[in-house]
Amino acid sequence: RAPMPGLVLNILVEVGQTISAGDGLVVLEAMKMENELRAGTDGVVDRIHVAVGDAVGKDTLLIEVQA
Repeated sequence: RAPMPGLVLNILVEVGQTISAGDGLVVLEAMKMENELRAGTDGVVDRIHVAVGDAVGKDTLLIEVQA
């Protein structure tokens, strides 16, 4: 989920990709700063709910990871 409102600058993963805790998932621009959002757990990317250029609000679901 987005920790703050912002703009999706980059998506660093693809559906079906295996990820580890700490891997970068999405780059979000907020307040003129780029923030790389990282995985909190190991798993597989199940769904991506946003695209590059999307404006998102706080708590917007960005990516689903299946543990």
